[in-house]
Amino acid sequence: MRILLQQPPAPGEAPRYVQLTLQPDLFGGWELLRESGQIGGRSQLRREQYLLQDEALAAFEKARDAQLRRGFKMVFVSGAEPPK
Repeated sequence: MRILLQQPPAPGEAPRYVQLTLQPDLFGGWELLRESGQIGGRSQLRREQYLLQDEALAAFEKARDAQLRRGFKMVFVSGAEPPK
């Protein structure tokens, strides 16, 4: 499951983005990848491990909702239904 969110750019700046990816790992758990930065610039990647899919999905949705409250807009969604 992957969601790409983008924040409208300030004048003279590149837009900021956040990409959230939820995927199974090789050991039967789940990992949440959070990549953020400016388009065309440096980015940061954070990885969180979860044993249960329900916990990982709850963390994914919480991270998505937090970014939507900060003014980010969904640009791309793969493998998930967009929030209503």
